[in-house]
Amino acid sequence: MVRAATGQGDDVLRVGVVGVGVMGSNHARVLAELPGVSLVGIADPDRKQAEFIGNALNCAAVDDLSALLKLGVDAVSIAAPTHLHHDLALEAIRAGVHVLVEKPIGSTPEEGRAIVAAARRAGVTLMVGHVERFNPAVQSTKDALRGEEILSIGITRVGPFPPRMSNVGVVIDLAVHDIDLIRWFTDSEIAEVQPMLASARAQTEDIALLQFRTASGVLAQITTNWLTPFKARTVHVATRKKYVVADLLTRQVTECFGFKPDGSYSMRHLPVGHAEPLRAELLAFVKAIRNGTPPVVTGEEGVASLEIAMLCLQRDSGIGRRMKPVVESRAFARQGGR
Repeated sequence: MVRAATGQGDDVLRVGVVGVGVMGSNHARVLAELPGVSLVGIADPDRKQAEFIGNALNCAAVDDLSALLKLGVDAVSIAAPTHLHHDLALEAIRAGVHVLVEKPIGSTPEEGRAIVAAARRAGVTLMVGHVERFNPAVQSTKDALRGEEILSIGITRVGPFPPRMSNVGVVIDLAVHDIDLIRWFTDSEIAEVQPMLASARAQTEDIALLQFRTASGVLAQITTNWLTPFKARTVHVATRKKYVVADLLTRQVTECFGFKPDGSYSMRHLPVGHAEPLRAELLAFVKAIRNGTPPVVTGEEGVASLEIAMLCLQRDSGIGRRMKPVVESRAFARQGGR
């Protein structure tokens, strides 16, 4: 039975967070501040960390999800390691609890699809935490592209190696954000992928150059690595009539337009909001629960982006060796691929 009835905006929503590392701690902090929301508790097997966050936010600190569910939560945010997402999400869904699960939705597309199916059967809200969608610079870029014929997209997401990372490479940790953005900007599925991966310092791939063609014909490229000593997050989008450049860190979006035969053009900075992306994401999750409407990032969308990311990792040869020039996604070809 679903704990939180939809359409009852005046009721306080009782929420919990599973996993309070760097990301989960931020989830807990934001949820504790949201209007109409009560952070009931947090769960983490690291007792010292759990008690530290619980004391800081004046909520209960427990060891696991089972104990958190006993506190009577209506919804949970799962920010535990990826390999735990499947079991944790299914346990929460079986209890009739709404779920936001951090990206990627699971370790495999199969795990993601199982979560989606369980949420649909239980009638609970399931949202995937692709927080970059809520970056004000990304939203400004999306607005600038409405009604435009997109020709190409180039995204760079690079930075130093994160010490916390151990079991996945840059494709799952970083590029999956941008796979989601490509699909969202174009409103189209990805039909072809051409991945080039290498491992320079890490055991998994730490350099990735990923090329795509969407079902609508847009060419896209993602450049990502853990070798750059500083963070950079940029998006370049070319359309028939304009060229949009967004810096996702400084949150500056520039639009070039009015191209003339002599090569001259006009340029302007677009308005960009100041909202904290995570706060906007969690507000959207709460709104979807209260209104009974589809979340901004559905479970199906999370699975689709994960499937493309996993496809980029599929290769017959080892890291850094020559790979097949083009790999087609059969899952998306039926939706309009070549």
